Amino acid sequence: MIPHTLPVRVYWEDTDASGLVYHASYIRFMERGRTELLRSIGIDQRPLLEGGAEAPTFFVVRAMQLEFLRPAVMDDALSVETRVLELGGASLSLEQRVLRGVETLATAIVKVVCVESGRAKRLPPDVRAKFESVLAR
Repeated sequence: MIPHTLPVRVYWEDTDASGLVYHASYIRFMERGRTELLRSIGIDQRPLLEGGAEAPTFFVVRAMQLEFLRPAVMDDALSVETRVLELGGASLSLEQRVLRGVETLATAIVKVVCVESGRAKRLPPDVRAKFESVLAR
């Protein structure tokens, strides 16, 4: 699977007192990348969250393994690559990379769980099918 790519520009608010991108900003960039991956495969989170006749369903990050390799600075043009690695009953694992050109700045393996009423819920069949369509093989 070709990873989903989201372009990101580094702004003043993304940096710390040293002028480097603050570590939590990378997490925000990756969150946006995951959200845009969902949107790109036709998963609209709002109807899931609103629930309709069912309880609200949403995705939560259960675990995240991060590695910061190189710093980014204000005005850098970055890209966030996101790919689906694995599907479980109620969860999925994603690989994410933040790049400046071809240089990898940060990487993450993220486990996300589908939740309803505070408990893990099996991925709905239509949602599972959409994730399977982009599953890394």
